[in-house]
Amino acid sequence: MSITCPECQAPLEPQNGVAHCDSYNKDIALVARCPECHQPLQVLKACGAVDYFCQNGHGLISKKRVEFVRAEG
Repeated sequence: MSITCPECQAPLEPQNGVAHCDSYNKDIALVARCPECHQPLQVLKACGAVDYFCQNGHGLISKKRVEFVRAEG
């Protein structure tokens, strides 16, 4: 799933829970979701590392597999 800017439709890369559009100098908030059940993931931060955990039985999820979607609102 790709993230695009709602203003200019440019493709954006998720980083630390946001995607930044250089054209509009705007940050778009993102939500990390499990690729299996599509429910929000718990974000675990420790020692500079960010991990994602599914509380619905899928355990730790690799950041390469996480689905990032635009936050509602």
